[in-house]
Amino acid sequence: MNKTIRDLVAKFGKLPASIDQVADDADLYAAGLTSFASVQLMLGIEEAFDIEFPDNLLNRKSFASISAIARTVDLIRDSRKVA
Repeated sequence: MNKTIRDLVAKFGKLPASIDQVADDADLYAAGLTSFASVQLMLGIEEAFDIEFPDNLLNRKSFASISAIARTVDLIRDSRKVA
């Protein structure tokens, strides 16, 4: 999953540095992710993983790092299994 997320961050994140230079737990906002880019990234993630972010997960913490995004996607997928 992290590879897919990295590809999406590279495509939509518009970071000044190469995604290859960003660690999974690195702060994406400190690396240059803007609010606008995070919305574009969210839409890309929703499409790639066939999920929809609930309102309570639409926050900076959910998109803080590649690891945080992976945890958030897992959380959304797990909640769909229960529903």
